[in-house]
Amino acid sequence: MDPDRPAPPPLARAIALVLLATGAPAALAQQAPSAPASEAELRQLAEQLAALKNSYAHEVRRLRELDMQVQALQARLTGRVQAATAPSPAVAQAQAEANAEAVPEPAATGAPAGDGGYASTAAEAEQAREREVARSVADVKQQTRTLFDQRLVIENGLTYNRYDRKQLSLNGFLALDAIFLGNIAIENVESDTLNYNLGLRWGVSPRLTLNLDVPYVARKTIYQKGGAGGSAAAIAQEETSGHGLGDVTASANIKLLPERGWRPETVLNVGVTAPTGREPYGIPWNVLERDDDDFIRFAVPEEQPTGNGTWQASVGLSAVKTSDPAILFGNIGYTYSFESSFDDIDNNPDTVNPGKVKLGDSFYFGAGVAFAFNERTSLSISLSDRLSARARTRYEGAPWAKVIGSDGNAAMFNLGVTYAMNPHATMVGLLGIGLTPDAPDFSLGLKIPYTL
Repeated sequence: MDPDRPAPPPLARAIALVLLATGAPAALAQQAPSAPASEAELRQLAEQLAALKNSYAHEVRRLRELDMQVQALQARLTGRVQAATAPSPAVAQAQAEANAEAVPEPAATGAPAGDGGYASTAAEAEQAREREVARSVADVKQQTRTLFDQRLVIENGLTYNRYDRKQLSLNGFLALDAIFLGNIAIENVESDTLNYNLGLRWGVSPRLTLNLDVPYVARKTIYQKGGAGGSAAAIAQEETSGHGLGDVTASANIKLLPERGWRPETVLNVGVTAPTGREPYGIPWNVLERDDDDFIRFAVPEEQPTGNGTWQASVGLSAVKTSDPAILFGNIGYTYSFESSFDDIDNNPDTVNPGKVKLGDSFYFGAGVAFAFNERTSLSISLSDRLSARARTRYEGAPWAKVIGSDGNAAMFNLGVTYAMNPHATMVGLLGIGLTPDAPDFSLGLKIPYTL
């Protein structure tokens, strides 16, 4: 070999090796550069050249696929550290060409990962795998209000809640510690609530997102009361409904700490809820049954409320930690209810008593884990709980009094599935199972956030 003559490029050497491996006709190498004797020979040579090109392209694709699989397995076995410290494709190629005894492998080892969709190194294979689950992680963060890289998101959500409460009431006394003398009544309340929520999420900056949630609530409640007319076998039933705008909430998410090492990404959540819905105070009542002494035995409201009737402010913290392939998340917060005045706060249909109402403050917390199966789908499992203190009322000229039975403990077990329909829209399915009497029996939800 002439030392002054430059070495052929790696691509030409690879083509030559593939031609030799595929058994190219020896006549091609021995033919003189003169023009073919006839058009038939020219067509034959052209067909042979096209076949060799197709065979070469097929072999290159196979080499890239095998190289991607080998590098991905090496990355899993040796870890990301060794993959990150591995020599770059250019250095590896230079070392291979410097070895006179070694023959460079054809194509693909120095090709970029985006060329044909194949990875050429362990680092690129690992990066490709991380990109596959990046969308699922973003969708999970969007549901936990910890995503800040989206400019504007319009979210449509539909939620159905089912409540069923039964209560046995006794009006009488025990004789001889064994015989009950009086009236026995069974009260049952069945409620179905359908809530449509229109949400807007505006990413002001990489650390601040503003939210606006506008709900529309439709409720139907069935009241059943046993012991009608003094007979334990008689049952009275009445159905009421109500629909309209619910309580509108404006909130903000502020990123406090980014995720780094063992530390999760931490977000501060603050919000205010306005009493835009129909409050449950001052609603007219329908009296269905009275005793002989004009005592009301069975009465129901004419319509169902769609809001709480008071201003509320909330503050909380959310945390998300990615631990491939799982995503850990949790939240904790506190909601304060302001006192409000109403023209009538008495639930007795025969009286009108104005006064003030102070709903009990609530403390909520939750935690869960999500698994990103691929770039489109993820599954989340979580547990949430809300503890509410007793409400208080004060009639005009009277002191504050606690409302017995107004405190609550609503715990839910939640399952969620997130599916990315396209680059802009995501479908989120939710199932909640009530664990305590104050929680809904079950809850079904469907949300579709759309990113502009």
